[in-house]
Amino acid sequence: MQFGFWSVVPPLVTILLALAIKNVFVALLVGIFLANLILAGGFFAGLNGTFYSIVKVFASNSNTIVLLSIFLIGAVLYLIERSGGIEGFIDIMVKKRGIIKSKKASEFFTWLLGCIVFTSGSLSCMVTGSVARPLNDSMKVSHEKASFLVHSTSTPVCVLLPLSGWLGAMSGYLASGGVPKDQAITVLFQSIPLNFYCMIAVLFALASCFLPVDFGAMKQAEERVDATGELDDPNSTVNDGGNVTVEVASGAKPNAWNMVIPMVVMIVGILGVLYVTGKGNPTKGAGMQALLWGCMFSAASICLVCLVEKVFTLEKLTSEFIKGMSSMLSIVVVLTLAFAMGPLVKQLDTGHYLSSIFMNFLSPGLLPALTFIMAMILSFATGTSMGTMPIMGLIAIPMALQMGVSVPLTAGAMFGGAIFGDHSSPISDTTIMSCATTGCNIMDHVKTQLPYAICFAVVSVALYVVMGFIM
Repeated sequence: MQFGFWSVVPPLVTILLALAIKNVFVALLVGIFLANLILAGGFFAGLNGTFYSIVKVFASNSNTIVLLSIFLIGAVLYLIERSGGIEGFIDIMVKKRGIIKSKKASEFFTWLLGCIVFTSGSLSCMVTGSVARPLNDSMKVSHEKASFLVHSTSTPVCVLLPLSGWLGAMSGYLASGGVPKDQAITVLFQSIPLNFYCMIAVLFALASCFLPVDFGAMKQAEERVDATGELDDPNSTVNDGGNVTVEVASGAKPNAWNMVIPMVVMIVGILGVLYVTGKGNPTKGAGMQALLWGCMFSAASICLVCLVEKVFTLEKLTSEFIKGMSSMLSIVVVLTLAFAMGPLVKQLDTGHYLSSIFMNFLSPGLLPALTFIMAMILSFATGTSMGTMPIMGLIAIPMALQMGVSVPLTAGAMFGGAIFGDHSSPISDTTIMSCATTGCNIMDHVKTQLPYAICFAVVSVALYVVMGFIM
């Protein structure tokens, strides 16, 4: 069944409502209801569909793993802080050893770590945000800036260095569009230097660590923290990032190992599971399985540390663990709603409707630029890059082949445009996870990052227009 214009209404209303009322919970619920109302064709059927859309989220193993991992990370971070791990880590990195001596150094550390963890966007957001947060907080890096650095080095780096499951997926999207399978990987690697959006995003994030290039709402956030020391906008009414002041437990002493051990265990656990499931090749490992095991190993290690150091009794540790998990409840709820929204947008066939409109206004030289714009709009409306790529692959790649337009250039535009929405949409899972681990309010993150993303996109469009007539 074709829903035409109505297929655009739920995601559009969701985004506009989130920007207007600054409440992602309500916006997503309204969007889910509208989508079910259109699909079911009746109020009560739509209401029933809304409930079951949320229930069906947990039918997916990957969805459940992500949600459970966020709960576990919340507990790990809470126990680390309660046991004196963060205080001890900051003492060594900043006060005693002076490894991180400035705000710029802390920001660069965040950027570098985000580039190193390139196997998964979700994994990058979780690991980078969790490890770098105490340093950024101690150096008075605004939560808006921290979340920008974490987010700008998650999926953009994954696409620029597709040496994981992204390699198979992205080459598969090219093959589905008509690129011969034996040439798909070659075309993919040829498209990387033509993915202007992702390269600009990563390089600008690096430049912003050392140069005074911040502007707009981000500049205001940095000026606020420099003047007042407030890591968050005091006018933000909805706290999406779990910014709760946690006191060190009585009897616990500052000990950097209480932070280093669980974080190292998490990273080693993730890499180990990737190695085992990939049969010796971590880039082919099961990312979601690795994330879950890494988080469980990390949680077990900090619990063991707390018991050995007698920070908590077993009974007290259990209650503290649950309390730590609860600090991530708001994030888990938002992400659950975002996961529920995704399949509904796919059922409405929003992507094909938008694509059919844009592709009517086409000349060969403009194909890469229009592909990028279409992928931008689609990914921003749906909040998913991985959902945008297969749709655009079926539309843009065959047209490039038929019209004699450079396929690597069109592919680079398609992949970069898909990352735009993942990078800037308030309903994107990596947007939510970047905020969860850095402590940033979701709408504050969108407000400060969106102007940057739009600027990156404008430059990219200009480059695709020029290159479309050259290549």
